Amino acid sequence: MALLQATISNERDAIMALVAGASLEMSPRERDAIDAAAEYLLPGTEVFVSAPPAVSHHDIVSAAVALRRRGFEPVPHVAARSLVGFTQLNDLLARVAGEAGVRRALVIGGDLDPPSGPFHASFDVLSLGLFEKYGFCRIGLAGYPEGHPRIAQPALDLALAAKLALLRQAGIEAHVVTQFVFDAAPVLDWLQALRGREKLLPVRIGLAGPAGIATLARYAVRCGIGHSISALVRHGTSIARLVTEAGPEPVLRELAVANVRASGIHLFSFGGLPRTARWLRAVTDGDFRIAEDEPGFAVAG
Repeated sequence: MALLQATISNERDAIMALVAGASLEMSPRERDAIDAAAEYLLPGTEVFVSAPPAVSHHDIVSAAVALRRRGFEPVPHVAARSLVGFTQLNDLLARVAGEAGVRRALVIGGDLDPPSGPFHASFDVLSLGLFEKYGFCRIGLAGYPEGHPRIAQPALDLALAAKLALLRQAGIEAHVVTQFVFDAAPVLDWLQALRGREKLLPVRIGLAGPAGIATLARYAVRCGIGHSISALVRHGTSIARLVTEAGPEPVLRELAVANVRASGIHLFSFGGLPRTARWLRAVTDGDFRIAEDEPGFAVAG
């Protein structure tokens, strides 16, 4: 019994260490939810602002301003394929830097096909010198532990290497934020391969915050992560219960026990920022219970 208690205690410490300093992601449409989320989030928490095709860059600026006013660190997405041109990109960066004090961003290619303008990949916007011009000091790049639905892994590896070289030449710190997963195995394999090339590159593992399983499955299909859908079902949830809610507890525990070589986690809220913030605060405070015969852990409340 004493050994079991010691094992659970070690797992608890590992889980809390992995969530320390976690970042979250919100949609610009959730701007009115920032005040509710602020009840649970620590000052200075990084909150990423996504850039879905249906929102304008003005919406992203507005959300970044609201986050800064509440004492958080806004990190806007810059989706290359959603930009109509240089002028829009310049305006976005100038405004988030000037109006919200933004110095960090996540630069992604985006999913629009065909693209809205001349940019087809994140490298295209990174190479223009605008991030340096507006004082950005830290740029996040996307990582795909389960691969990309349209880009082969060797091409992804080459693209990441080119972007890292570009950012290092510009004196901008780089890190990777991965697509969300429901299973630890592909993350651990992907990280092992990455560490063979980039031993010290900071990586945050993307996890889905607590949400309805139907919502999680829909986003997983959209993002092409079929392996994770299988894991979502395997972790004690049947297809017949798609109206229920699931959280990242099973995969988070797996990653913590495996002592994953990552700098932390990044939580996708899928339209539920206050709920994800509440969950994060409970786990950060250690307000959860681990049972030996359960795949994850139970969060209070």
